[in-house]
Amino acid sequence: MAKSKSNDGYQRGVYGALRKLMHFIAAVQFSYGIYYDFTYVHFPPGMLRPGGEFGGKLKFLTVWDAILQAVYFTICLLNDFVGTNEVAPKRMPLIRKLKDYMLAAFAFPVALNVGVTFWTLMAIDRELVFPKALDAVFPGWLNHVMHTNIVIFMVIEICTSFRQYPSRKAGLTGLGIFMASYLGWLHVVRHFGGIWVYPVLDVLNLPQRILFFAVSLVFCVGLYLLGEFFNNLIWTKELKQLRAATAGGASKKTK
Repeated sequence: MAKSKSNDGYQRGVYGALRKLMHFIAAVQFSYGIYYDFTYVHFPPGMLRPGGEFGGKLKFLTVWDAILQAVYFTICLLNDFVGTNEVAPKRMPLIRKLKDYMLAAFAFPVALNVGVTFWTLMAIDRELVFPKALDAVFPGWLNHVMHTNIVIFMVIEICTSFRQYPSRKAGLTGLGIFMASYLGWLHVVRHFGGIWVYPVLDVLNLPQRILFFAVSLVFCVGLYLLGEFFNNLIWTKELKQLRAATAGGASKKTK
């Protein structure tokens, strides 16, 4: 009975209502940010580099990530109503499995990669990543939605919603496919559009670019492991409860 009450605490009452509200705010915020960016943010021809039209806004990892966050938090919200947030449910709904895997493999590492990389490069030389001229057409609030709030909401999410991380092999495979797809897309844009998406790549020679991409991938793996570490640290008690429930269920089946 105690275990059941503990599980219910993650789904009902004020805690559950606040989590639903957070998921709703995040889903609406990121969805509106994408809508606003595609509908109202238009760069004057003078600001576009030759070939910059190819790929449109989907050239940028920031936009890929914003779409990813909007989808992820929408799934979180759906799970709040039609799935479950219990630690050890008798049957794990598909939407909950999808939610847990998405955070581990995509949402957390990609959000932190975008946020940390963007603000680090901004601190070094903003012209390499977000030239000052863009301030006239790209609102400050949208910049924070795309590059700051992604990190804030991911940290809140990992602290307020329990999940069991997938096996490292499964999680890193998903992340590897995602990042390899984007790196491939960067080269497609370079081939057909004639430009590197990010000006920082223009100042690097071939060996430096290879090193840059390799470090980026290693950084993503590090962020995945960081998410796994924090998740296991924050939810130690619940993970023990889940293991005990799983072991109990297995022993019943053997009998």
